[in-house]
Order: sequence, then C-alpha cells, then structure tokens
Amino acid sequence: MKTITLATLIMISILASSQESTSWRGPTADGIYPETGLLKEWPDAGPEMLWHFDELGKGHSSPVFANGKIYVTGMIDTIGYLFLLSVGGELLNKFEYGEEFFKSYPGARSSATIVGDLAYLYSGKGNLVCMNAGNGEIKWERHMFRDFDGSNIRWGITETVLVDGNTVYCTPGGSENNVVALDRLTGNLLWSSKGKENLSAYCTPLLVDLDSRKILITMTDSQIICLDASDGTLLWSENHPNKWSVHPNTPIYHDGSVYCFSGYGQGGVMIEMDENGNKKKVLWKDKSIDSMMGGAVLVDGFIYASGDKDRGWKALDWETGEQQYDSTNVAKGAVIYADGMLYCYSQRGELALVPANPKEFRPASLTKVALGSGQHWAHPVINRGRLFVRHGHVLMAYKIR
Repeated sequence: MKTITLATLIMISILASSQESTSWRGPTADGIYPETGLLKEWPDAGPEMLWHFDELGKGHSSPVFANGKIYVTGMIDTIGYLFLLSVGGELLNKFEYGEEFFKSYPGARSSATIVGDLAYLYSGKGNLVCMNAGNGEIKWERHMFRDFDGSNIRWGITETVLVDGNTVYCTPGGSENNVVALDRLTGNLLWSSKGKENLSAYCTPLLVDLDSRKILITMTDSQIICLDASDGTLLWSENHPNKWSVHPNTPIYHDGSVYCFSGYGQGGVMIEMDENGNKKKVLWKDKSIDSMMGGAVLVDGFIYASGDKDRGWKALDWETGEQQYDSTNVAKGAVIYADGMLYCYSQRGELALVPANPKEFRPASLTKVALGSGQHWAHPVINRGRLFVRHGHVLMAYKIR
C-alpha cells in the first residue's frame, strides 16, 4: 500500500510540474494563433458579436483561456480582481488579489498566467500573487519592491509573468535583484540576476528553448538583456533607450536571431546569436516600426506592425529590415495573426481584418468597437473561432469562423 501511495504521489508531482502555462500573446507568445477555417471577410456591420460582459472594471489586460474558462483581470475602485467567466460570457466568480494601479491610466495592466489550478497575478503596484484559480485562496505572494529592491515605474508595472515548468520569471528592476526566478509553488527565490541594474520597462520577457540551453530575453529601462534561464547569468546586452523608458513589446525570436523594438522613435534592432544564445552581431536597425505598445507578428519572413512616431502600418523583411510598405489606412495599434490574416485593433477603436501581404496593407474588412470605455490598448485574442476584444470594462466575443 505504501509503495502504491508513493508512486501515486510521484505521478501527481510529475503531472503538476508538467502542466502547461498560459502565455501573453497566444500559445507561442508571439501573437500567432493556430486557428484555421476563419473568415476572410466580415459582414458589412462587422463580425457577429456573440456576447459581451460589461462589469470588468478598469483595465488594459487581455483574457486567457484554461480549464474550460476565461480568466481576465480588472480593477474596481482601487482593488484588482481576477474574473472567471464561462465560455458563454457569464460571470462564474471573481477573486480579489490586492491593490491595483489607480493613478495615470488606471486599471489592471497585466494578464493572468494560469497553470493548472493556480493563477499568477502581477499588479501594477508590484505585488506578485499566486492564487488558487478555483476558489481564490492566496497560496503565496511576493512584493517585488519590498522583497527584491525594485521600484515602480511611471505608468505602473505591466509585465505578464512567464511560467516555465516549476519556475516563475519576473523583473523587479532592482539594482541587485533586477530579474528573479521563483519557485512557482512556494514563491521561494531560485536565482537573482543583477542584469544591467536598470528599472523594469513594461516588458513581458521571451523564453527561447535552444538545443544547448534556455535563454530569457527582455527589455529594461535602456537595455535589451539576455540571461541564461537556468541561473540568471547575463549573456549579453544591447543599449536601446527611448524618451520615456517604455519598452512593452515582447521580443520576437526566429532562426537564431531576435528582433527587439519599442516606441517614441526608437524602432527596432535585429541581433544575431550563436547556438548557445551569445550575441554575435547586430544585423540591422530600423526606426519605422516603433510600436509603442501594440506588438508585432512575424509571418513568412516579414514583420508586420504599426509605428508610433511614424504612425503607419509597416511590413519589414526579417532578413534585411527593408520596408515593404507604409499605410495609414488604419490608426496605429495592436496586431495579432491567424489563418493568413492580420487582426489590427487600433487606438481609435478600429478593428481591421487584413491579408498578411508584404506588398500592400489593404483591409478586407473594417469595423469599429462601440462598447467599453477608456483607451483601446488591450491586445485582442483568438480562441476556438472567436475573437476577443477588451475595451476598458467590457469584454466582447466575436464570431470569426
């Protein structure tokens, strides 16, 4: 009996450690969604709205999907909540996770990260909470400023924490504890890296699984940094400042190179690495894609995104950085991709369906998001033939298949 019990416990432990984590900007954390059979054109009035939920409070975060539910963060008064919705948009529950950022552009910033029955919630005030996603019980919490010598930034922490296996990665931005890795079940510190001792900069990091090791790439106040994900060793850095130290776009990795980009005229840089993740050289730089917070997607060798200072939509050749087009048909904003099409959600509330064609930016369909309030900053999400758009206190589900 003891042998069976021990084996059972070991199996439970293995299953728990191998549970898949949700991630910022889709299953591969790059804005690419593996949906097929989607509409190539919408009705004149826009895609059919299946439902909307109107009680999220303030926020700019995106929904994530796990356990047959929808999880999304929002702020009511000054308190952050994790909302649990059914796939049909009904409120199942909501759990308080603490004070949220309520000053400039108030509301929940970071999306939840769900692993099995646990939710990881990082507030704009710097508190990281691990919560039972089923009943709201707080398992542990660590304050990144009090515990790890970090300090807040002008518009509040906006990093969605990255979970890999038994590890949670987070960027307190301290001079000693610049980036930390925590045990996801206990919150205990696994390692700490000084990085380049910069403040954090709104960036959700990128984890790259190379043949030789895993590397973590993120952007801080004025630097791009690459760490060995196993122990936090700094492998390389690249100077990359901008006017307001805002670098919220997750880098994109492909075929040995990483593309990092940010707004306010800074633009992007392509960095080639060797097989161990060490920097070899800068391949090219380009200032035209200086997306402030909208991300980019890489499709068939071309980068698609909008600018900030130069507000048009662009396509760049991944290998050379050569610009293919510059269009102002749609205002600047966030972009994701699925099934041959770009989904562009502009800061004016436009929702555009655009073929991913490096020769031209020509929307197949264009509509306007009429519900909600505040800024149109939340990144859209695609799940099971539905497009989810969050505008302030409202989450909308559209039928796109």
